[in-house]
Amino acid sequence: MSVLKTTNLTKKFGKFTALDGINIELMKGEVFGFIGPNGAGKSTTIRVLLGILKATTGEAKIFGKDAWIDAVEIHKRIAYVPGDVNLWPNLTGGEVIDLFVKLRGGNHKSRREELIKKFDLDTSKKCRTYSKGNRQKVALVAAFSSEADLYILDEPTSGLDPLMEQVFQECVLEAKNAGKTVLLSSHILSEVEKLCDRVGIIRQGKIIETGSLSELRHLTRTNLIVKTKRPITALHEFRGVHEVVENDAGLSFQVDSEELDLIIKHIGQFGILKLESSPPTLEDLFMRHYENKGGVS
Repeated sequence: MSVLKTTNLTKKFGKFTALDGINIELMKGEVFGFIGPNGAGKSTTIRVLLGILKATTGEAKIFGKDAWIDAVEIHKRIAYVPGDVNLWPNLTGGEVIDLFVKLRGGNHKSRREELIKKFDLDTSKKCRTYSKGNRQKVALVAAFSSEADLYILDEPTSGLDPLMEQVFQECVLEAKNAGKTVLLSSHILSEVEKLCDRVGIIRQGKIIETGSLSELRHLTRTNLIVKTKRPITALHEFRGVHEVVENDAGLSFQVDSEELDLIIKHIGQFGILKLESSPPTLEDLFMRHYENKGGVS
């Protein structure tokens, strides 16, 4: 069942096209990773989905409703965490969390207390004294305390330390297991890799690839480290071999996945003493996309 769907979504600011025919679809219970460099159009897409910006052409629907026309109705069922949270300076963190929970009409006190403890947040302090990381914690506790059906998270772990990032990841997986849907915009690719069922890569306002991580891995390479009894010859002559480096650990290089079988057969002739293979990461995939498109922008 489709929870969120955009169809040929376009947004122009004067002559500048920020979004150029964006098509994404999120199904119930899935975590969708939305990745791309700064200025690619991630936040503009999210603002259109939240009903903050009106699309120039195309449509954005959440729960089958129009994101612009039915924004108030939609917001009753979504939780949003931006990458830079602004809070009321004279309220305490606890007061802000209570305010957000009450606005949603819920009263999940035990869940709220559990999350405050998990995120190690001092809720008695005024928000003006909070660091960026603590402001993010307030927003995350408020979001995950709510009974939202869709979580829209735009760089949500910005300013969090690694331990708190882990707590955040646990919260996302709990939401997924409860059948909730999550749109996660992030530049922390290891985070996306751990959490997301599918990924959409956006560049210069266009979606350039969408799919599950296993579907997208054909775009990247496998990393190999090999030690052999005799020196390997003619490796450079094979198609799909990249970045060959010899060091104390052995010979390290990258192989296009479709050429892997052929390369393994070739190096097997030289008497393999050690063979380490690491799967391509989302970072490899991401960087290769942008290298092929003329560099990261």
